This record gives sequence, structure tokens and C-alpha cells, in this order.
Amino acid sequence: MSDEPWTILRLLDWTTGFFKTRGSESPRLDAEILLAHARRCPRIELYTAFNEIPSDEERIAFREMVKRRGDGAPVAQLVGHREFYSLQFRVDENVLIPRPETEHLVIETIDRHRSLATRDPVPWTNRKCRILDIGTGSGAIAVTLAKNLPDVEVVAVDISPPALQIAQWNVDQHEVQDQVRLLQSDLTTALEDDSPFDIVCSNPPYISQSEFEALPPTVRDFEPKVALLSGPEGTEVIREVLTQSALRLHDHGCLVLELSPMIAESVAQMTRDHPAWDEPKLIKDLAGHLRILSVDKKPSLPSPSGESGDKGSDQRR
Repeated sequence: MSDEPWTILRLLDWTTGFFKTRGSESPRLDAEILLAHARRCPRIELYTAFNEIPSDEERIAFREMVKRRGDGAPVAQLVGHREFYSLQFRVDENVLIPRPETEHLVIETIDRHRSLATRDPVPWTNRKCRILDIGTGSGAIAVTLAKNLPDVEVVAVDISPPALQIAQWNVDQHEVQDQVRLLQSDLTTALEDDSPFDIVCSNPPYISQSEFEALPPTVRDFEPKVALLSGPEGTEVIREVLTQSALRLHDHGCLVLELSPMIAESVAQMTRDHPAWDEPKLIKDLAGHLRILSVDKKPSLPSPSGESGDKGSDQRR
């Protein structure tokens, strides 16, 4: 066996076995993505090149990525991008890697936009629908909404300058500069004016301290802690988002939040107890876990004033 050439198929088979010993949930897929990246080709082209022998340069690049993946580095960080809602997004260690669960937040936000658009009269008859994305991270949510809703303008905020640099790259790459404006802000505290929004969406930090310590090392040790950890209970940042969003929304507006199934019911009750919000709706992800909270602002509250609730909580997704 040792004299056999290291063909693409042999490299994939060996690497798949190696990743299995390191606890990868998708060892074959990980191996294929990394080898395709090393060869600068689409992954599907590997299937027609199983008997080819990669060049020395390709093998060296692949070997280095395999080593780092074995040490826990996420595949998306190694290749520098991740697909989300059928779009490619640049990622690095400064932002959370977009996950399939977050696509449910995008779907619900698009649905809420459509329901608002059918109202009589339409809330934005003489203007664009305004969406606020709190904790934009890579900008995946903001960009995806802009690509799918050409009649919206999105203000996307994040506390991290390095994250906003990644988000700006993604905004430029997908050519939605006319729709998406990025702003450094801790939640809503740095918004420059009092103009209200129609929809607020957010994938805020929602991991409790105990949950954080139990996260897989590939997440806990490689993705930004500030984007994951909320506090002892996991609801601290969400509480701020509920309070500050109420002051930034039109009376007809709505809030769409991603959350952990561990805190879904407590967040729903927190929303019911807040005077600004109507009865919340909890939405399950494909695994059957409560993942999204969607709620309307009560129409009885006064218009947004620009003043927000308690300022402070770091946030980024």
C-alpha cells in the first residue's frame, strides 16, 4: 500500500478516516471541501478526477489545512467562505460562521415583509421598507435580505470593527451597497437618527455560561466569544434587544429573533411581560427545535424617540 500513488481518491479516503478519529460530524464533506480548495476547483470536479495525482503544491496546501482541521479549526475559516441561503460569504475568525438555522430567521423576515406589504395602506407607500439588522457579523443576513427584497433598505450594526470589515467585503461582493448601510454600534445605541424601522431582525449572542463551556472546541475555541456568550442565563442580550427594538420600530413593525431552544420559552415569557410587544410566535427549525421568535409591536405605543433602554451589552453574530 505504501507504494501506491496518492491519488485524489486515496487522499480523500485517508483524510475522511483521519477526520472521523477527530470527531468531525461530516468527515468526507470536510475532506472534499479542503481538497477542492487546495486544487482551486469546484468540489464536483473531484468526482471526475479520482485517479489524478495532485501536484506537490496542492498536496502541501491540503496537508496544512488537514492538520489545522484536525486541531479543530472550522472548515469555513480554512477556506475563507461559507454558503448561506445559496450565496457565498467571506468569513474569518472575527465573525460567526453562518449556519443553516439562521436561514429560518431570513425566511421569517421575508415572510413578515410580505405580510406588511399586503396591508392597506402599505406602510411604506412613499418610501422603502426599512430593516435593522442587529449584530450583523459577516453581513450574511443583511445581504441576503437585500438580494431577495429589492424594495428594502437595511441598516446593519455590529460592535466589532473587524466584523464590519468582513461585512463590507460581502456587501461589495454581492453589489448591494445601495441597499445596505453598515454602522459600528453596540446594539442600537449609535444609530444616527430617530427614523423608525419596519422590521428589526437579530441573531444576537444567546449562549449561557454553562452552555458555552459545553460547546464543541471547533466553535468555542475558534469563533468569537463575544458573538456567542450572552451571560449567566443566556437571555441578557436578548432582553436589551427587546427593549431597544421597541423604541426603534413603527407601530406596525415587528421583531424577528434567533435564539437557543434552551431559552425559547423563557424569552417568549419575557416578551409577553414587556409592555411593547404583542403575543410572540415561536418557530421550529428543521430539527424540530424552537429557534425563531417573531413578534409584533403593539400599536398603542408612541413613535420611536431615539432614546433606548439600558446601554451596554456587547453583541455580534
